[in-house]
Amino acid sequence: MYLCPAEEECTAELEIKRSKFLTFITRATDEQAARDYIAEIKSRYPDARHHCSAFICHQVGQTAIERSSDDGEPSGTAGQPMLDVLRGSGVEDIVAVVVRYFGGIKLGAGGLVHAYSNAVSLGLESLSTCTKKEVLLYQLPLPHSQAGQIEARLRASEITIIDTEYARDVTLTLGVAPGQQDRLEGLIAELTSGEGRLLEAGSTWVEAAN
Repeated sequence: MYLCPAEEECTAELEIKRSKFLTFITRATDEQAARDYIAEIKSRYPDARHHCSAFICHQVGQTAIERSSDDGEPSGTAGQPMLDVLRGSGVEDIVAVVVRYFGGIKLGAGGLVHAYSNAVSLGLESLSTCTKKEVLLYQLPLPHSQAGQIEARLRASEITIIDTEYARDVTLTLGVAPGQQDRLEGLIAELTSGEGRLLEAGSTWVEAAN
């Protein structure tokens, strides 16, 4: 699962024994993006004592990249608990930063683990997620006079329109799930009276809301 929409930022605030924990969660498709976001949160709250963080970045065909930082808190009391919550959510390409303003009362190791875990859990409550699915791509050249009507019919038939290119002809790039090629071919034959030509154009991944 992934954060959807990609630009969404989830936030939460938790107060424990006068310490304030501000949570910020967003999408990060690679390690550099995650580190840039952590730096951005630090620049937003430069006066905070701690900016603890954790992130998980998906890698196709490889183990996901997982990193965490206690940022001055006792070892293992902040970053790792945050990472454990992210793992439990099942969401990838995600980065969480918890900013702590110390309230003068020490929480102890167990209290810190509880606080940072809860801070991330609260941030995840407002999360909207999506999944990625593979679609097969086909291009369909059409005369300008027919393109609008056929595109509308395809959308009504729940065929995914990936792109529309206007040149001498209008070329629609269509996406269908594996195993649905015959349905697409039959629909195109019906809409174009057998004159439409589907051209294979590889495959891609698209996001679908959960």
